[in-house]
Amino acid sequence: MTNRLARSASITGALLALAAPGVADSQLTSAPRAHVVTVSPPANEEPTIAVNPSDPSQVVAAFQGMMGTAERAIGVAYSRDSGRTFALATGLARTGFRVAGDVTLAFDNHGIVYLSYIGADKFGSDYYAGHGSGHNAVVVRRSLDGGKSWEPDGSRVREPPVSANTPFQDMERLFADAGPRSPYAGNVYIGWIEWQLTQSVMLFSRSTDSGRTWSPAMRISTHAGLPRDGNGDVVGFNGTVGGDGTLYTVWHDGTHIAFTTSRDGGKTFAPSRWIIETGPPYIGPPPDVGPVFGAMGFPQVGVDPRDSTLYVCWSDYTNGDIDVFLARSVDGGRTWSRKMRVNTNPIHDGTDQFLQWMKVDPVTGAIYVQFYDRRADTTDRKTMVTLARSTDHGRTFVNYAWTDKPFDGHDVRLGDYMWLTAYGNRVYGVWAEVVAADSTPGAGGASPTRFVPVIRVGTADFAGR
Repeated sequence: MTNRLARSASITGALLALAAPGVADSQLTSAPRAHVVTVSPPANEEPTIAVNPSDPSQVVAAFQGMMGTAERAIGVAYSRDSGRTFALATGLARTGFRVAGDVTLAFDNHGIVYLSYIGADKFGSDYYAGHGSGHNAVVVRRSLDGGKSWEPDGSRVREPPVSANTPFQDMERLFADAGPRSPYAGNVYIGWIEWQLTQSVMLFSRSTDSGRTWSPAMRISTHAGLPRDGNGDVVGFNGTVGGDGTLYTVWHDGTHIAFTTSRDGGKTFAPSRWIIETGPPYIGPPPDVGPVFGAMGFPQVGVDPRDSTLYVCWSDYTNGDIDVFLARSVDGGRTWSRKMRVNTNPIHDGTDQFLQWMKVDPVTGAIYVQFYDRRADTTDRKTMVTLARSTDHGRTFVNYAWTDKPFDGHDVRLGDYMWLTAYGNRVYGVWAEVVAADSTPGAGGASPTRFVPVIRVGTADFAGR
């Protein structure tokens, strides 16, 4: 959130353009029973989504205001019909901070939905968050009615004392143990980066009382990263829970994916270690992924509930253009397979597939990966959204088109991540796309068209496939 928020402010005035005529349609088959709906007002980014395992008709999406705009706030949309329609939630105005962002969502096994975010009053130096930062905290709030309304005061998971160089909390990820046979069912977990003056470390906390209180933050990254937001830091925490309650967590550490586990409900962790070498996770601002302002290849981890096979998914440009990759482990993470491409376009074709998100269906074990995709445009500009699915432990993937109208980003930020979840053969994805905003008078009275991102939710139903 920190530096990524600050640096994006410099591009607030940039324009996002809609797709130009003449771009070839994607040749991919549409996702089965695909449905896409807009769930946010204009100028929002970095969305997250969750489905209630106790009542899959309840789906909740959250997002943050586009950084560089005046509001820099968070919003939530909720659905009671499995993602067909959404309404905006109430009770989110009281964040207690000047800005709030980096939202994530999770349902527990009791149907409580949790919203986490980073709140801040003062950022540190650009790209160097631990230098000169002010009041900031990791916050978690709860909804007891499926996301429609939210308790007014959130729990402060970590709120360091303000000093000359207050450690800055960033990019938290929330997840819950909803397993029917887990001895730790009901626990809620969260991990995040702490930017310190001399290093970056990965911290973790857990709640055993439905998010009311949280354990003291503990460091789980054996190796510390550099203190500057860029290649060489520790970044991109992600976690999941196996059927037996084992926690699996990953993040990027330089040009490696780091991995650690907890087998006691998050009380203690094994020493973290590198498991996979990758390309740099910060794929960068233009021209690296032009015409959008940068992308990240941070990893996700998932587990098959049937046999505990583990999967890690990420993206990088080791093949020249950007591809999405997956590796698997059948021995609890001790050893990992060679990396496999998730996107099915020809290798080295010069088009980028990026900003992926992976989820393993906790009911069926099917693997789903969502990503931005430019395979239909040989100039590598027009961007679609693709959904990939594997039912053979990641050996092969079928790619499906989730959108049918490409957009051109024109060097404007779409955020650091999109999100995906799945339950019982139904898939729910959320991403930032582009619409024309209201024109505003410019110099000489001109009114140029302005384009901004909105948040869309896509659903697909693979029942019977």
